[in-house]
Amino acid sequence: MQISIWEKESFYAPKDVIIVGSGLVGLWSAYYIKKQNPKWSVAIVDRGIIPTGASTRNAGFACFGSVTELQDDFNKMGEDKTLELVSMRYQGLQRIRKVFDEKLIDFELCGGYELISSNNDPGVEALEEMMAGVNKKLKSAVKTGSTFKLSDSKISQFGFHNVAHLIENKMEGYLHSGKLCQALLQLVQSMGVTVFNGVEIARYEKILGKIVLYTKQEIRFTTGKLLICTNAFAKELLPSIEIIPARGQVLVTSAMQDLKLNGTFHFDEGFYYFRNIGNRVLLGGARNKAFEAERTTDMNTTDTIQKELEKFLSKYILPGKEYAITDRWSGIMGMGTEKMPVVKELAADIYCAVRMSGMGVALAPIVGEKVANMMTN
Repeated sequence: MQISIWEKESFYAPKDVIIVGSGLVGLWSAYYIKKQNPKWSVAIVDRGIIPTGASTRNAGFACFGSVTELQDDFNKMGEDKTLELVSMRYQGLQRIRKVFDEKLIDFELCGGYELISSNNDPGVEALEEMMAGVNKKLKSAVKTGSTFKLSDSKISQFGFHNVAHLIENKMEGYLHSGKLCQALLQLVQSMGVTVFNGVEIARYEKILGKIVLYTKQEIRFTTGKLLICTNAFAKELLPSIEIIPARGQVLVTSAMQDLKLNGTFHFDEGFYYFRNIGNRVLLGGARNKAFEAERTTDMNTTDTIQKELEKFLSKYILPGKEYAITDRWSGIMGMGTEKMPVVKELAADIYCAVRMSGMGVALAPIVGEKVANMMTN
């Protein structure tokens, strides 16, 4: 297809910045780049009709980590890195609430909880000791020394079975990740950012001080600075970056009249997670039942994981209840040997912001601002 002179001098004109990936990190990056440099021409290119990695396919949690997950992070990553990561997540959640009206994105600070099963009960004393240690360490990151507390009285209130303890965190909640992406998209477009959907970048190279992007649609883009925000799929353009794809599978039940759930819930170091969507249950996770098989960019759900989720649903959340599964889907997260995002300049004027380790909702605003600062300075 030939391009007209009008298209060449408007839509396809050389840009100051091109961002590859229109998920949460790409959108927040565009927001901060444009906010800091209003005169810069900025475009986002995405191969999907809408973002289809993890940004609109997650569970809609506004969280920064459960007690057992954070304790594991302290053990594996050390205190400094874990606190840096928690601080980024916590600040990111505050930033979302500052930029957007909560009603616009269905944000509700409903409280987060972690379930401790009867089969894996360390006892109240051990739990209290773990919570006290984590709370003390988190004080510098989340500005309170009492993030987590036992709320065993709510076990029956929520209708759980086979649960020995419930740990509460009042600073967590949920939101509508689709509405958040949509609101961000509309915001950056109002700032003058051009968005190209259905265009896949095949490769890029530097020519005479400019970066030329070649697409599978045989359209070329030219830019002064390039930012790659394709998270789990970044290895296609950045083969040297350590990124392990991780499929997160989800199901949603039919509506129930007497559903007692309200909040976001974690189980088994965050490998299982569920929440209510009105009077329906959204449940995701269980990839720890098939780690190798779930290290994939294949978006299809599998019987293995879906059956594990259904088993969990009937054992802990809705035993004896009648319901149907109305929706199933998966999203692809970007993981690594550690949970810290990769935000850096790879070569002159070429940057990346990838590997959100399943916490992109919370991390994206801070990561976006961080990479915008790098590209501006």
